[in-house]
Order: sequence, then structure tokens, then C-alpha cells
Amino acid sequence: MSRFHVIIPARLTSQRLPNKPLADLYGQPMIVRVWQRAETAGAASVHVATDDARIAEVVEAVGGDIVMTSSNHDSGTSRLAEAVDSLGFDDQDCVVNLQGDEPLMPPVCIQQVAGLLEQHESALIATLWDWIDDESEWLNPNVVKVVPDAAGRAMLFSRAPIPAVCSGSGWPEGLARRHVGLYAYRAGALKRWSSLPHSRLAELESLEQLRALEAGWHIVCARACESIPAGIDTVEDLNAARALFSNRDP
Repeated sequence: MSRFHVIIPARLTSQRLPNKPLADLYGQPMIVRVWQRAETAGAASVHVATDDARIAEVVEAVGGDIVMTSSNHDSGTSRLAEAVDSLGFDDQDCVVNLQGDEPLMPPVCIQQVAGLLEQHESALIATLWDWIDDESEWLNPNVVKVVPDAAGRAMLFSRAPIPAVCSGSGWPEGLARRHVGLYAYRAGALKRWSSLPHSRLAELESLEQLRALEAGWHIVCARACESIPAGIDTVEDLNAARALFSNRDP
């Protein structure tokens, strides 16, 4: 198994679900459930990166490690970069960014994305995708799509329905891929993140990975080896996750 670290960026501010990291998920705060998931993936270390003492308190209460970060970050990647710098990782170290609202992330996928980065020496970032099953998902701007090349390097990410169908009708069944927001980074790339040029494309799409892609960074991607449930963004998502946890051993 590849040697890798996991960092979970977490902040309390959420427009659709206030105080999301502290939301109860079958007897534990959501951020603790995410940390527990990461702990089973065999990482060399697992840290929660946050600017909030309340998040730090609940994670430390279960024995988790915290990295306190600035409250001025505009993205999880920026917070991750500060955490990497604080932890003193070597430039070639692999750092998996696990979102703080994905308590159902399969540990095997965390291992997969770390291994994918290790296998591709020219890549600075690795990520995963899965097939899109129906046209409505392809058309949904909340579903991020990715188009890779034959070598598995991402060519484009978009909220638009890509690949587009220019003639005829229907949608590109069997070609459309949903991007899964699980990333592995080389620590050295994260240290350079703040120096990347501004990307109007990333701003328009509200997809920060386009900033790296436009700067010429190689992002390698592969199909997730196991189905990855969507993250928790709404009260409805939270209730669905609670139902799933109530049906399994907590």
C-alpha cells in the first residue's frame, strides 16, 4: 500500500446546512464520522484542518489530531496548503484531501487515489470519477463532469453537460463521467498552490481544479473502484445519512 497522509479541511460556515461539521450523525458529529472513516484507510497520519475551536474540541475528544489554520481561506485546498506547510511534509509526500462532509467515503477509494498519484510520476494531483447513469445527471450543473484523455489525464472539468452532443438527439451514454471530489496531491504542489495564476475559467465554473489545469498541472484520474455516495449538503442529505448509519453498527 502507498504511504500517504489524509487531511480533512473543515469549517462551520455553510449556506445550505449551518454548522454542518457538528451536525449529529447517529450519536457523533459529522466531522468525527469522517475522521473515523479516514482512520480505517491505513494512512500514515490523519489530521483535521480547521479554524474553529468547536470542531477541534470534538475531534480531539475522540483522539484525533488537529491542525489549526487561518479563518481567511476561500477554499478547502487553500486550507489544506496551510496545513501541509505547518506539518512540514516533504514535497513528494502524498496528501489526500477528504472533504469534511463525506462520512460514507469508502476507505478503499482513499487508498486508490493515493496509489494513483504514486503510479504517475508526472502528475501533481490525482482524483476519481464514475460513470453517469442517466441524462438528468449529465444535465445537472451540480454534478461536475470530467473528460480524460487516453492516458487518464484530465482534459476538462465542467458543470456543463460534457462531452456535448452536437448532432442528433439524446446524450453521450457510456462516455459521460461524474467527477468525484476526492483528491490526492503532492505536498510540494500544495505549497505552490497560492502562487498559481488567477483563473477566470475556474472562477466562472466555481471549480478550483481548473486553476491547476489551466496552469499546466497534470491531473490524473481513474474510475472509482467502489461506488462513492454524494456528500452531505442539505438537511435531506443529512437525514438520508442518518438513516444509513442507523442500519449499521455505529
